[in-house]
Amino acid sequence: MEKFFKLKERKTDVKTEIMAGITTFLTMAYILAVNPGILSESGMDFSKVFAATAIASAIATLVMALLANLPFALAPGMGLNAFLTYTVVFGMGYTWQFALTAVFVEGIIFLILTAINIREAIVNSIPANLKKAIGVGIGLFIAFIGMQNAGIIVDGATLVSLNADWFMGAPGLAMVGLVITGILLAYKVNGALLIGIIATTIIGIPFGITKYAGGSFVPPAPYFFPFEFSNILSLDFVVIVFTFLFVDMFDTVGTLIGCATKADMVQKDGSIPNCKEALFADAVGTTLGAVLGTSTVTTFVESSSGVVEGGRTGLTALTVAILFLLSLFLEPLFGSIPSAATAPALIIVGVMMMSPVKEIEWNDMTEAIPAFLTMIFMIVAYSIADGIMFGILSYVLLKAFTKKTKDISKMTWVVFGLFVLKIIFGAL
Repeated sequence: MEKFFKLKERKTDVKTEIMAGITTFLTMAYILAVNPGILSESGMDFSKVFAATAIASAIATLVMALLANLPFALAPGMGLNAFLTYTVVFGMGYTWQFALTAVFVEGIIFLILTAINIREAIVNSIPANLKKAIGVGIGLFIAFIGMQNAGIIVDGATLVSLNADWFMGAPGLAMVGLVITGILLAYKVNGALLIGIIATTIIGIPFGITKYAGGSFVPPAPYFFPFEFSNILSLDFVVIVFTFLFVDMFDTVGTLIGCATKADMVQKDGSIPNCKEALFADAVGTTLGAVLGTSTVTTFVESSSGVVEGGRTGLTALTVAILFLLSLFLEPLFGSIPSAATAPALIIVGVMMMSPVKEIEWNDMTEAIPAFLTMIFMIVAYSIADGIMFGILSYVLLKAFTKKTKDISKMTWVVFGLFVLKIIFGAL
């Protein structure tokens, strides 16, 4: 295990990696309930989607562990599952089988783009200051998600607002968990995030917030090749595939950069070790996920919680993959962990991912403005991909109009062009 995962080389050990993996899994286990819930509204079977979610996540994360040796976990991404149900099925009137066919085609395209190094080139083309901004932006974004999941932040007259009852019920439990986790971290307790999740879950029992989910411990079966190819030559199909492809590509790029930055894995030339193999993981996950019956699989921002716990190798990811497989048998138990218990970990991760902000060149406006826009748009647009888009667009335009085009690499120009195409497609 030491030789395969290079534990000593990355200054970690088996215990740390396993604890990091458990923490990552617990912070992202909500996807096992949320993804089937969203996709079942399109007419899919909840139990089959649950099985597809667990299996696809396990396979993709296993590829990340064994092929890339990186501590990142994958699962069907939030946002694109909603796009499949509410836009493709409800809005455009297509079947969920047609939508999954688009996901399958996207996965095949991803495999090809990864094999010919296009996706790796895109990752490496992101300017250094934007790489730092992406990490910080993801930290703020994941903290916001945690507050939202716990009900601390809710819809309001000002788009979002503080829950008037933030000190009661689930929001109050999350705040208690935040204090507990913060104290544990202050005392430098190993596994603080995991202990905080478990403690908060237990505290929620007498208040009726932590409830036994119920259900069967018999693992359900997924779908198998549930595709519909009758309309794949239509313009709608092309637009749907492009949307899945574009959002997934830059969500994954952003997450890889953000988590790798936090783990101090970004090399001097700005590249990420085993980046190509990492990108293969989500391409394989997306392709197989569609075959089994779930939406696009992507690298999860919650992976940063395991990185914060010290995860530095594929052993962390391997632990997550095993837990996803076990979840097939333990659906009721994992479904019993309330969002209020995982929210404190996500908020704390946001704190820990802020450190690169001090390394951004704030005195150079052609660097500072794109960095700021990258961070702020991830939150206000609720999208990692949109944050990267505004960062790249502003970076290229500011550099071009201030006669600093030598700072723009050829691949950055290509990425700029892709974003322009996205804007044009979106306007049609």
